[in-house]
Amino acid sequence: MPELPEVETTCRGIAPFVNGKVVTDVIVREHRMRQPIAEQLPQILSGQTVQAVTRRAKYLLLQMDRGHLLLHLGMSGSLRIVDKETPPQRHDHVDIVFGRITLRLRDPRRFGMVLWMEVPPLQHPLLCKLGPEPLGDDFSGEYLYQKSRGRRVAIKQLIMNSLIVVGVGNIYASEALFRSGIRPTRAAGHISEKRYVRLAQAIRSVLAEAIKQGGTTLRDFQQQDGRPGYFAQQLQVYARQGEPCPDCGSPLKAVTIGQRSSYYCAKCQR
Repeated sequence: MPELPEVETTCRGIAPFVNGKVVTDVIVREHRMRQPIAEQLPQILSGQTVQAVTRRAKYLLLQMDRGHLLLHLGMSGSLRIVDKETPPQRHDHVDIVFGRITLRLRDPRRFGMVLWMEVPPLQHPLLCKLGPEPLGDDFSGEYLYQKSRGRRVAIKQLIMNSLIVVGVGNIYASEALFRSGIRPTRAAGHISEKRYVRLAQAIRSVLAEAIKQGGTTLRDFQQQDGRPGYFAQQLQVYARQGEPCPDCGSPLKAVTIGQRSSYYCAKCQR
């Protein structure tokens, strides 16, 4: 699944191509997404200008003249900037056309979303209850510490809860916990504030590095221009079960937490 760095990379990649551009056509080849795409979407968008491209959590927001278009890439979706005449492939479900160029959504599993909203984005049900951005000023170790009090849930599940903090997906949660020396199974309420400060710093650094390097290449994700991301080369523990820990050399272990695979070093992480 594209995580926060991949979505941020996409946001930054498509913005220069569509900001200030007028929608000349919208082609919807498949309406059956996670939520059905409105039949009237072409009529709504045509003639409107893109005022800004932003991101909230893993959602992309295209600010238009009279509202916002919300895009979510789901499990395997991606956006491309292509020439208008480029023939669509099998899973290319939506084209938003700006004269000669097209913003094209490809989504093999159809778990993504393309929703029109006229209410302010932060009032929309999908966005209004989300936690702070991990790279924003509202996120800190002190904040995590306060949110963790009295909680028995594993720390990895806490930081992957979008109501607590957005965008810390499975890969980056494993990496941040390794950097901060915290075992992913440890109860969130049993971790000191000092360790939460280190964890928040690790979350910030691992996400910032991933964004700088273009996101993490997984089976289904590539950058908006088709070039793969490179942060996968920097992963220290994720999907490296049995390999030596980069710090102490002990074999890395794997455990399932909340139906997700988690990777850690039993010696370095406590």
